[in-house]
Amino acid sequence: MIRLAMPLVSLALSVGFLFFTLNMTKSRVGDPNGPLYFPAVVGIFLLIMSIIYFIQEWKKRSEAMEELRGLVQGRTPLLIVSSLVLIFIYAFLFERIGFLFSTIIFLGGLLFVVNGREKWLQNLLISVIFSIITWYSFAELLNVSLP
Repeated sequence: MIRLAMPLVSLALSVGFLFFTLNMTKSRVGDPNGPLYFPAVVGIFLLIMSIIYFIQEWKKRSEAMEELRGLVQGRTPLLIVSSLVLIFIYAFLFERIGFLFSTIIFLGGLLFVVNGREKWLQNLLISVIFSIITWYSFAELLNVSLP
């Protein structure tokens, strides 16, 4: 059912666009409906595309349930939860210890979760080098004040 949310929003927007287009004021000069033609064609095109989009997603709705089931299996829940925890820790530490050290901790933790302990040297080097290059680029080259 989640897959159908965007097609329904698209359908509602196209119907609203057509409604407001057809309620535009008529032109006083020349053809009174002249200003309505182009927006009406666009609205009809949007409506047709929204209907096609809805039908396509309706046919795929069973695939979405399989994807959702696959999302809660394996390492995926661990990756999601640990990423969220690391984001909150990063937000908490950012003002307290500054950009450089909090980014090293965040990126290092995230890399250890994704790559594992086997690649500890690679994780450590990437987190330290990336953080230093980013800090140097903003603080020294661009003169942006970082905490």
